[in-house]
Amino acid sequence: MKSLINPLQVSRYLRTYDEDAAKKGIKISIGFDFHKYVSITRATPTKARTYPMFRPDRSPIKFGDGYWIVGVDKKNEVAVVEAARLYDLSRSCFAEHLESLRAFYADPTAHAHPGDHCTCTAPSAKEIRGRVAYHGDLWVRRDFRGRGMPKIMSGIARGVSFAMWAPQFVCGLVSSQLVAKGIVAQYGYAHQEPGGSILKLVEEEIVDDDWIHWLTGEELRSLVSGNDRDDMLVAPSAGGTER
Repeated sequence: MKSLINPLQVSRYLRTYDEDAAKKGIKISIGFDFHKYVSITRATPTKARTYPMFRPDRSPIKFGDGYWIVGVDKKNEVAVVEAARLYDLSRSCFAEHLESLRAFYADPTAHAHPGDHCTCTAPSAKEIRGRVAYHGDLWVRRDFRGRGMPKIMSGIARGVSFAMWAPQFVCGLVSSQLVAKGIVAQYGYAHQEPGGSILKLVEEEIVDDDWIHWLTGEELRSLVSGNDRDDMLVAPSAGGTER
C-alpha cells in the first residue's frame, strides 16, 4: 500500500529553506505557467537560454506536470531560478528518453534538427523509470554565488516535487566541468554517474557532456520526512548550468 504524504512534514521541510532564502535577502515564489517562466528568464540578464524541455514552444507541460521557482532580491530583481517537470517513463527509461530526444522535444520529428543527437552511457539511467521528476535550468546570479543558494533552491525543488508527485526518481544533468571542479557536491543527490548526456542540439547551439545525478523515491521521502539530513548525501545538482 502506498504511504500517504504527510503535509505537515513537507511544510516544515520547505519552511526551513524558505527562511534560509529570506535571510539572504531572497523572496521565493513558485509558478506553473511556463510561458511566464520563459518570459522571466528571457528578460533576465546573463541567464542563458532556457533548455527546450522547459519551453512550451518545444515541449509543452500540462498543468500539474511542472513548476518553476524564482527568487527575487530586495529590489525585486531576479536572482535565482530553477524548473522541474514530471516525465512518465512507465514504458521507457531515462536513457531511452534522452537518446530519442523526447526529453527535449515533445515531437522530435517536428522540432529536432537532422544533426541533433544524444548519447547516454550511464548504466543507471536505464534503471530510472516510472514517475521521474526532472530538475534543471538552475541559475544563480553572480552576486549570489558562493552563498548557498543552489542548496536552498535544490531543497525547495525536492520538497515541492515530493509533495506534488511522490516520484519514483528525482534526477538532473550537470556539466562534467562542474563535476570536475567539485562545486556541485553540496546539492543533495545521493548518486552520480558520467555519461548521462552527450548532447548536440544544432539550432539551440547546445553541445554538452553531462553527468546524471539522482535520488530514489525512498531517499527523497526520507529527506523530506526528516529521517536524513541533506548534508549526509553526497552528490551534485548543478549550478548555473544544470540542464
